[in-house]
Amino acid sequence: VQLQASGGGLVQAGDSLRLSCAASGLTFSIHDMAWFRQAPGNEREFVTSISWRDGSTYYADSLKGRFTVSRDNARNTVNLQMNSLKPEDTAVYYCAAAWRGTQTSGAQATSRYPFWGQGTLVTVSS
Repeated sequence: VQLQASGGGLVQAGDSLRLSCAASGLTFSIHDMAWFRQAPGNEREFVTSISWRDGSTYYADSLKGRFTVSRDNARNTVNLQMNSLKPEDTAVYYCAAAWRGTQTSGAQATSRYPFWGQGTLVTVSS
């Protein structure tokens, strides 16, 4: 399984950024997918997830309304649209996949996602 995240960069507060994660080596259409992030000195935290079964989406409470997750099963990609970015959004963003055929239902524990990408750095300047 390979998960390749891209789209990170340096932006200013208030800007938008779209991250993508290309998946290979798995039957993408039956995996719940998620984004996590990790800021320097902090633990990895849940950002959002999207269900393979019905496309349901789940978000960390603090991010609702600014971030939007989507998936394209034809292209084996999961995307994260981030709007109104803040300096506190600065982190390495990781995409992750759950076990095939399982439903995480918004689970936020990293242990629910056995497959991880290498991360992409997002830096938001004030």
